[in-house]
Amino acid sequence: MIRKVLGLVALALLVAAPATSQSVDDIIAKNADAKGGLAKLKAVKSMRATGKMTIGPGIEAPLVLEQKRPKYIRLDITVQGLTIVQAYDGATAWTFNPMSGRKDPELAPSEMVKEFEEQADIDGPLIDYKDKGHKVELLGKDKAEGADCYKLKVTLKNGDIQTYYIDAENFLEVKVESKTTVRGTETESETILGDWKEVAGIMMPFSIDSGQKGAPQRQKITIEKIELNPAIDDARFKMPEVKK
Repeated sequence: MIRKVLGLVALALLVAAPATSQSVDDIIAKNADAKGGLAKLKAVKSMRATGKMTIGPGIEAPLVLEQKRPKYIRLDITVQGLTIVQAYDGATAWTFNPMSGRKDPELAPSEMVKEFEEQADIDGPLIDYKDKGHKVELLGKDKAEGADCYKLKVTLKNGDIQTYYIDAENFLEVKVESKTTVRGTETESETILGDWKEVAGIMMPFSIDSGQKGAPQRQKITIEKIELNPAIDDARFKMPEVKK
């Protein structure tokens, strides 16, 4: 899944504390509190985000991202009137790209399956990280996008590494760096999260800017609407049967 923000002044007064007193679990707990609290976050059973992705100069593609517990995720992007689908139902990852000339959905490449599994976690890797088999280390403090941040190194159960930069004042994510190994080659990417807004008592990012580190090409997602707990049929995430 696709992750989070708040009333900064009041929150800063509540969470301000000496940097040396913070532990990994302290920071993760305050991160959850900043978003609305663990109870509210876990009460979200499904989510639908509607917006647009900037994929080139002057080119915007409408998108719809849907997530549902336990591990369902689907992304629809419409380009030139054609809708590209990427989805995962907790077991099978599949894609449908009419722009490729194919008329039927197909299984996603193996290198994409791991990414689908990571993104399908609606809570993200920090919440209940021990139960999920992840490891989190505090690397101290660093600057990110002009903010003083706590730097958390997250080693996922599958071996991928993510580095979370969490604002030391409001305890919301500013940036996430990822290292992924595909076919023996390591790639590094970064995602910048911003424009946090409250949705039904939960802080969510409405601006998501991502790309490979050092590369000029970026993908900017602007969220226009987020629905929490919409009714979404499980069939939305399952690969349609291909007629022989």
